[in-house]
Amino acid sequence: MDDWRKPYIVAIIVRVIITGMFVINKAAMDHGFNSFVFVFYRQVAASVLMVPIAVLLERRNARSMSSVLLFKIFVCALIGITVSSNLYNVSLKLTSATVVAASTNAIPVITFCLALLLSCWCTRRMEEVKLRSASGMAKLTGVALCLAGVLVIAFYAGELLSAVNHHHAFGAPAPTHAASSTAAAKTMTGAAWIKGTFITVLATLAWSLWLVLQAAVLKEFPNRMLVMATQCLFSVVQSFFAAVVAERDLSMWKLRLDVALLAVLYSGFVVAGVNYYLQAWCMEMRGPVFLAAWTPLSFALTVFCSSFFLGEMVHLGSIVGGILLCGGLYSLLWGKSREAKTVQRNIEASTADGDAQDEVHCWELEGEKENEGREERENGDLRTCVQQD
Repeated sequence: MDDWRKPYIVAIIVRVIITGMFVINKAAMDHGFNSFVFVFYRQVAASVLMVPIAVLLERRNARSMSSVLLFKIFVCALIGITVSSNLYNVSLKLTSATVVAASTNAIPVITFCLALLLSCWCTRRMEEVKLRSASGMAKLTGVALCLAGVLVIAFYAGELLSAVNHHHAFGAPAPTHAASSTAAAKTMTGAAWIKGTFITVLATLAWSLWLVLQAAVLKEFPNRMLVMATQCLFSVVQSFFAAVVAERDLSMWKLRLDVALLAVLYSGFVVAGVNYYLQAWCMEMRGPVFLAAWTPLSFALTVFCSSFFLGEMVHLGSIVGGILLCGGLYSLLWGKSREAKTVQRNIEASTADGDAQDEVHCWELEGEKENEGREERENGDLRTCVQQD
């Protein structure tokens, strides 16, 4: 396989895996699996995969982790895994896989906003907006489009789009078209849908904040494997207490051979294990912007897969809102790419100016040396004439 094709294939595989997570998790929620218990089992599965690898490869480096660093990792796990994952699953119950998939397009935009706000309080500037530049206007346009997309999904229903397949692929038959349309219409216009949409925004906000905080932790302790494995362990304890508070019925904790077990294994091993490695590999080859540019693919695939495998009736408002979110994502990425190119040109220009100044300085030094040599020769000739006289 040609090297230039590898990043594209890996990015597509990453988005397909994420799509599978949205659809399978939604199926598990529809089967009545408690979302808080699901997060606990998922993190147990992820820890079973990652912790032994971290112990084998990084046990010497683990001794250098201070108590302050462990507290920071604990906070990261609480915000980015425990809180964010539980909010995402709650929103899945109240809305649809399409809405949750669409919200992922807002992650880079929300992360940018958080980094911009934190830049106002920190001495180290993480993000900035130049209002008079094309890149700054593109960034602000991206933020506005994302806000518009969220409002459209929450408050605009629109027409129902017929499901591709009315037979549920995970064992629960989909409702009839008329019943589904009526139920969906009530859901779309009800308070539950609006509540679920804004819970999705909160989940996305928590995930974006986790990205910013984790970047700071990795700068202090640049060992991704140890940081992620430690977060998995902390999240197991955190999600256990959250699940105990949310679900007291022990019968809801039992895992059976159904879609709930499939969702736990898929999210724990495939998403947290394989997908994590593929994302790191893709970012190493082409950078984070390249990987983020493929995020709308998950939205498009989820619209089709949720309709085909789950028999979901997709609303026109969700499609329009998702398109606005995708537009906001690409607007922000274009602005950041334009800004990076401008910075690179300025660096090259300053380097060229520095080289020119160095060359002029060298010429001046050579001229001074020639003048000194000429003066020495003239003085030598003068001394010779005096001695002859």
